[in-house]
Amino acid sequence: MKQKIVVYKPVPDDVAAYLREHAEVVDVDGSNAQALAAALRDADGALGASVKITPAMLDGTRVKALSTISVGFDQFDVADLTRRGIVLAHTPDVLTESTADTVFALILASARRVVELADWVKAGHWKGSVGPAQFGVDVQGKTLGIVGLGRIGGAVARRAALGFNMRVLYTNRSANEAAERDYGARRVELDELLATADFVCLQVPLTDATRHLMGAAQFAKMKPGAIFINASRGATVDEPALIAALEARTILGAGLDVFAQEPVDPASPLLRMPNVVALPHIGSATHETRHAMARCAAENLVAALAGTLAHNVVNREVLAR
Repeated sequence: MKQKIVVYKPVPDDVAAYLREHAEVVDVDGSNAQALAAALRDADGALGASVKITPAMLDGTRVKALSTISVGFDQFDVADLTRRGIVLAHTPDVLTESTADTVFALILASARRVVELADWVKAGHWKGSVGPAQFGVDVQGKTLGIVGLGRIGGAVARRAALGFNMRVLYTNRSANEAAERDYGARRVELDELLATADFVCLQVPLTDATRHLMGAAQFAKMKPGAIFINASRGATVDEPALIAALEARTILGAGLDVFAQEPVDPASPLLRMPNVVALPHIGSATHETRHAMARCAAENLVAALAGTLAHNVVNREVLAR
C-alpha cells in the first residue's frame, strides 16, 4: 500500500508525476488551513511552502516527514517536530546562486537608483544631460558587510570580491575559512561591520536570536552614506526603526526583498520612499531555480519516508533515533 503525501503548494507536472510514482498524492490549497489540517490527519508526509504548519495540525496524525520548498524553515516549530520524531527537510543548495543574484541586484539598483531613475525617464522628466540630482554611488571598490556568511552570503561575497573588487567584512557564529581564503573576507563584530560597511547585507535565517536583529541602535551605527540590503526574512528587521532611519537620512537607502508583512501593505511608508527598492520576495524566483527547488523537495520527502534521507535535514537529531 502506497504512503499518502499531501502537497499544499502547486509543483511542476514532472515533479507531481515523480511523487505519484512513489505515493498517493492529495493536492490541497495551502491557504485553507482547515482543509490542510484535515488532509494531514491520515497522511504520512507533506510538501509545500509559505504556510504555517502548527503543532495542532499534527496532533493525532501519523505524519513522519515534512518537506519545505525553501531554505528557510520558520513556518515550522522545529522543536515540536523533533519531539514528535518528524523529519523536516529543506532545499538549501539549489537556490543559492539565484538568491545571491537577487541580493546583488538590490545592491546595484539601490546604489545607482535604477528603479527610481527608470520611473523618472518613463515619466518624461529626462530633458537633457543628468546632473548631481540623478547621481548615485559607486559599488566597485566599496566595503560590503554581510551579516550571516552561510551559503548565500558566501555567494554574495564571491560576486563582491571577484566581480566588483569589494572589501568584504562579515559576522557569523563561526568563521568561514573558505570565504576568508578565496575572497579575502574578514570576520568582525557586528558593531564594527555596521560602522565600516558601505553596504550592509542581512543574510540570516529567522530565529529567536535574529528576530529584529537590525533595530534603531544598529541603524544608528551605520554610516550616513550606507545602504541596507535585506533578502533574508522581514522579521529580522525592526521595520518601524528602518523607516525612521530612512526618513531621518540616518542611512542613504535600502534594497528590500522581504518585509515584516507579506505582501507588504500598499500604505507602507517604505513604498513611498524614492531611496527604497522594494521587491516582492523574489530571491529564488526564476523558472529554473523554482523547478529545481520543487524537485529537490520532492526527492527529500520520498527519501525521508523511505528512511534513506541523509542530507538537507533541518532536525538531524530525528535521524539518530
